[in-house]
Amino acid sequence: MYEDRYMSLVRLTIKGISYSQTQSGAYALVLSEMEGTRTLPIIIGAFEAQSIAIALEKEIRPPRPLTHDLFKSFAERFSITVKQIIIHKLVDGVFFSSLICERDGVEEVIDTRTSDAIALAVRFQAPIFTYENILDKAGIYLKTEEELGGTSDHDTSEVELTSEIEFTSAADFSDLSLSELEEQLQEAVNNEDYELAAKIRDEISKRS
Repeated sequence: MYEDRYMSLVRLTIKGISYSQTQSGAYALVLSEMEGTRTLPIIIGAFEAQSIAIALEKEIRPPRPLTHDLFKSFAERFSITVKQIIIHKLVDGVFFSSLICERDGVEEVIDTRTSDAIALAVRFQAPIFTYENILDKAGIYLKTEEELGGTSDHDTSEVELTSEIEFTSAADFSDLSLSELEEQLQEAVNNEDYELAAKIRDEISKRS
């Protein structure tokens, strides 16, 4: 069902996971397009963040399999392969995703939470995609490498963690105009505060 839409797909990679010491349980999973400068911050829960981070860090092996590890073992036992995941919809700041699975040459599409989809994609080494229109709507442009003074690295085996992220609640946005929100969005991106940037982006999207 997705074959006729592949031309509009954009491949993503995991840039990192950022967390906050000021709000328990809130994390930002930052995805970036492989051939471009846009990033896609997605707010996820603590369990999913931990599961993704553990899968990315090859040296860490939990004493018992996590839920996503169990899913992978179960799928492999019955010869089910996760070919790719697609972040296919964004509604009111919530991303919707699908697992594209295959067994005995038969392809199936399974709806899933985006955080679970990413956790499984890492374990199956499956590519992550989204549609161009979702990146146009929710993507945030990243500083160029010249501005950062560093080099590009799309190796998904490395997890970047940022510890001191200040949160702004949705209530704080109510008195701000769109132009003021745009300014705060740019400031958050410049500070690499992707969690705050995601919240401001969602507020702008709701008003558009």
